[in-house]
Amino acid sequence: METMEKAAVNVTEASVTGRMSTFNHEQLVFCQDNETGLRSIIAIHNTTLGPAVGGTRMWAYGTEEEAMTDALRLSRGMTYKNALAGLNIGGGKAVIIGDARKQKSEALMRRFGKFVNSCGGKYITAEDVGISTRDMEYVRLETKHVVGLPEYLGGSGDPSPVTAYGVYMGMKASQKELSGNDSLAGKKVVVQGVGHVGEYLVEHLVKEGADVTICDIYDDRVNAVVKKHGVKAVDAKDVYDIPMDIYSPCALGATINDDTLDRLKCSIVCGAANNQLKDEELHGQEVLKRGILYAPDYLVNAGGIINCYWEIVGYNRNAALAQAEGIYQTALNIFQISKTNSIPTYLAANQLAEARIASIAKLKATM
Repeated sequence: METMEKAAVNVTEASVTGRMSTFNHEQLVFCQDNETGLRSIIAIHNTTLGPAVGGTRMWAYGTEEEAMTDALRLSRGMTYKNALAGLNIGGGKAVIIGDARKQKSEALMRRFGKFVNSCGGKYITAEDVGISTRDMEYVRLETKHVVGLPEYLGGSGDPSPVTAYGVYMGMKASQKELSGNDSLAGKKVVVQGVGHVGEYLVEHLVKEGADVTICDIYDDRVNAVVKKHGVKAVDAKDVYDIPMDIYSPCALGATINDDTLDRLKCSIVCGAANNQLKDEELHGQEVLKRGILYAPDYLVNAGGIINCYWEIVGYNRNAALAQAEGIYQTALNIFQISKTNSIPTYLAANQLAEARIASIAKLKATM
């Protein structure tokens, strides 16, 4: 792995400002603390609809450039996700560079909380990959700008069940679009990544009678889910080569790329991972060309942020689940727009989100 000193050379002022301007990001905050070993980036994309809300991801990125790219892509995705879900919040995201299983500590998370607090409420954080509700407790000790807190602290607890339910609704809508029937019984579904969200999704699929195969980079997770739910497992390196009806990426992004598209034999892509298309324009068009129905990731995985939003306005679990259930109809609407205009589904979703943001920005300009 490249050293931090060497990696830092790649992140120049020119590359930072240039990358920010590509998708019109508002703010990028680099955070570091020698004592705790914290290396973090907070990306605020757009606050037209309200303060930027999005989770914090902890991952062992190879370089700071890679971490910055992820933060920029994820924060933009949050803007679109929040807009499409009808929430009155903007898009932001944070990443912490490090191995969550080895480097995470109370001190590191509390120091991160101080950096979140320094944004003055423009960014509100929550948990994401590598981060738990317990970690959010530590962050909350240093800032009030945090959601996804445990229930005993007045929060909504783990948002993963609501996220998984939204993905499940998106998957059923995708099946209905293809066949006229939304039943997933007997469908071969491959779930790539069985963390919290992935496992809850597996539970829904098994209950409906789907033929589920899983994989994960952590063997202990695979073994636990296989034992609990009676599903099959495949080695992570072989996941793109097995027969399947539905590919459900539920780990990291960019798994829809030149290599995997030549290997995947599926009719639907629908999962919880963010930024599944490595190159949005190129691979979004390619899945359309190949006859694969792609359920836009930031649409179907919006259940988590919906859950967190209700924590901000006054938590109601039933209301959060009901709003997540609405992902089903929104997906069908996007599929219809895609067919009518002969455009990729990601572009149809983008246009809906952008239209809402533009309308609110215009309204604010006249106030």
